[in-house]
Amino acid sequence: TRFSLRTLDLRLLRFLRTRGHGPPIERVVLLFTRTGEHGLLWLGISGSGFVLDSGGRPVYRRAGRVVVIAYLLNIALKQIFRRRRPLLEELPYLSTTVSALSYPSAHATTSFAAARVLSGRLPGRPLYACAIAMGVSRPYVGVHYPSDIAAGALLGTATADWLTP
Repeated sequence: TRFSLRTLDLRLLRFLRTRGHGPPIERVVLLFTRTGEHGLLWLGISGSGFVLDSGGRPVYRRAGRVVVIAYLLNIALKQIFRRRRPLLEELPYLSTTVSALSYPSAHATTSFAAARVLSGRLPGRPLYACAIAMGVSRPYVGVHYPSDIAAGALLGTATADWLTP
């Protein structure tokens, strides 16, 4: 067999769609991944921090702004690349999606953008663990290739670096 990035992408996707599944785990992952829609988890953390931690308001304000801009950049790039979501006929999606386009992942983009900015005020390890979990949740439920997640993580990180002094 000839090795390619597409082959690796499909193997990783199939692995994530077939390992660690069962009704209780899938319910938890679905609940978690839904919090990432449109960056809402991160906007909620930023808004809560802004209200509850007056000393960190500049960081929380910046995080909210960066998440929104990263999300908008992600939407624009999806329209440029127009990569369709993966389809494994024997393993249907576990979640609905906003669009049929998958590259790059908006969940990963907003998660890594938020983790990058919020780590200026909050502990970075839990933020990045949450961002990674959010990214992995997307191929787990079948709606993204792993490469969509990697691209989203890079886009989110780059956006945060670009917009953060």
